[in-house]
Amino acid sequence: MPVQSSTSRVSEETVIQRPLPQPSLASAEFWTAGSDGVLRIARCADCGAYTHPPLPRCRSCRGDQMTMAPVSGRGVVAGFTVNHQQWLADFPPPYVIAVVALDEDDGARLTTNIVGCPADDVRVGLPVRVLFEKAGDVYIPLFEPDPDRAGQTLAVPAVRDIGAPRPMVSAHKFEERVALTGVGQSSVGRRLMVDPLRLTADACLAAVADAGLTLDEIDGLSTYPSRMGSPGFSEGGIGPLAEALQLKPTWINGAGDTPGQSGAIVAAMLAVASGLCRHVLCYRTLWESSFAALVRAGKWAQPPSRATGMTEFLTPFGAASAANWIGVHASHYFHRYGGGREMLGWIAVNSRANAARNPEAVYREPITIDDYFAARMVTTPFGLYDCDVPVDGAVAVVVSAVETAADRPRPPVLVEAVGTQMMERLSWDQDTLSHEPQTKGPARHLWTRTSLRPDDVDVAMLYDGFTFNAVSWIEALGFCEPGGARDFIDEGRGIALDGGRLPLNPHGGQLSAGRLHGFGHVREAMLQLRGEAAGRQVPGARTAVVTTGGGAPGGALLLRRP
Repeated sequence: MPVQSSTSRVSEETVIQRPLPQPSLASAEFWTAGSDGVLRIARCADCGAYTHPPLPRCRSCRGDQMTMAPVSGRGVVAGFTVNHQQWLADFPPPYVIAVVALDEDDGARLTTNIVGCPADDVRVGLPVRVLFEKAGDVYIPLFEPDPDRAGQTLAVPAVRDIGAPRPMVSAHKFEERVALTGVGQSSVGRRLMVDPLRLTADACLAAVADAGLTLDEIDGLSTYPSRMGSPGFSEGGIGPLAEALQLKPTWINGAGDTPGQSGAIVAAMLAVASGLCRHVLCYRTLWESSFAALVRAGKWAQPPSRATGMTEFLTPFGAASAANWIGVHASHYFHRYGGGREMLGWIAVNSRANAARNPEAVYREPITIDDYFAARMVTTPFGLYDCDVPVDGAVAVVVSAVETAADRPRPPVLVEAVGTQMMERLSWDQDTLSHEPQTKGPARHLWTRTSLRPDDVDVAMLYDGFTFNAVSWIEALGFCEPGGARDFIDEGRGIALDGGRLPLNPHGGQLSAGRLHGFGHVREAMLQLRGEAAGRQVPGARTAVVTTGGGAPGGALLLRRP
C-alpha cells in the first residue's frame, strides 16, 4: 500500500521503466527523500532561499550553509508539454512533462510528469501536489492535481528582469581586426552513410580554397563541440582533422561550453585579433541522421547508463529531447502573451518557401498552413514542421586577420559586433520560462558593441532548431517587444524573403535546409553579404544578424559588407 502523508503519497510500483538518475554527492538526499513521502529541496540556512538542483552555494546570497529541507510538496504548473514521440525504448508516449514551481519559492522548480488526470486537463497555472514513484534505489517525484485547490488557477513565476549587459571595456573592438574570408560546405543530406571526418575535410578544403589559401597557411583550428557529446554529434574534434589534413596549427580550440555553436568562431576571432594566428579554420560537423539509422538497425550499440549531469533531472521524466524542454517554454509563452500554434506555423511555412529557392536544401516542397496543422504532433505545441531536420553535413569558415582580406579572391565579410554575455541561469527549467533561455543576454550584449540598431539589419539568420527558437530570438534582439512576435510575423508577411520587414533564414533554415547547428546560418549570411545567394538573394543586403544556440549558451554575430 502507498505510504501516506498530509501532502504526498509514495507508490511502491514503477508504472514504466524510467531511465534512472545517477545520484551525486550533492543530489543523493533529493533522490532518496521520497522514502517517507516528503519532498526535500536544498535550502540556504542564511537567507532561506531554495535551490534546485542542489548546489553547494546558495543561488541567492551565495552562502554555503545549504541543507536539504522538507517542503509541502505543493506547487503550480509553470509550463508543460504533452509528449507524443517515443524517445526512450521503455517509456511509451503519450505523457505530460511539466515544470512545477514550488509554493515555498517559485524560483525552485522541478521538471516532472503530471499524472492522475487526462493530458487535456493539464494547464499552466494548475495547482499540483507531489507523489513518489519508487524506481530501483531512488524515488521519482511526480505531481498530480491538488484536490484541495481544485478549480483554481494559480499565478505563475513572473518574468525576471535580467538587467543591463556589461558595457564595452575598451574603445577598441577586436571585431575590427578580423574578417571572414572563406566558407565551405560538404554534401548535406539524410542518412548519407559517409564517414563524418570525410564531410569535415570536404568542407574545410572548400573553405580554404574559397579564401584563396593553402593548408600550410592555416595556423589555427577551432570547432564545436570537439569530442564532447554523443555519437553523431561530431567528427571527433581537433585531432582527427589535423591528422587527416596534416595540419600544424599554432593554436587550437575545441569545446562545448561556448557562447552558442558560433562561439568557436568568436574564439577564432580572438586568437586572430591577439596576433596569435593569421588564418583560423572553424568547422562544425554532424552525422546524426546516419547515426540514428545505425542505432535503429542494431548496428551501433548504446549501453544503458544512468542519467548524469544536466540530464539527471530531465531524462527520468522522459524529457529526452530539446523539443520537450523548449515545448515547455512555448506553453508558458502562450499562457503569458497568447499567440498559439498558428504563429509558429507561419515560421515553418516561410522556411519551406525559402528552401524551395535553395537547391541545396533538404526539403524543398512548399507547405501551407493547413499542411502544418495536419502534420503529426511531436510534443506540444510542436508538430513535425516545427522541428529542424537531422542531417549529415559539415560547414567550415575561415577567420583571417583583416589586413589580409584585400589579398583574398572573394569579398570579405566584416564583423561589426558579437554578443556573448550570459545573463540568465544556465538551466532549462530554473530561470527563464517566457522564452528560450540564453537568448536575451547575447542579444542585449550585441547592441552594446555597435552603433547599429535592429532597423539597420537587412537579413536575419536566426537559430531555428524549433520554430519557437526563432520567436525567442526575434524578441530578444528587439525586432519587436516581448509578446509581439505574432504581430511582427504577420502571417509570414513580416519575415518573407520578398518584401518582409526582416527576411528570415533565406536558405530555409534548419527547419528545411537541415540542422547544421547554426554554421549553416553563418554560411548563408556570408553568401548574402557577398551577393552570392542565387535565387534567394536579399537585394542590397549590407548587414546580417546571425544567432546560434539558446538554452545552452547562446551567441549572436552582426556581420556586414565593407
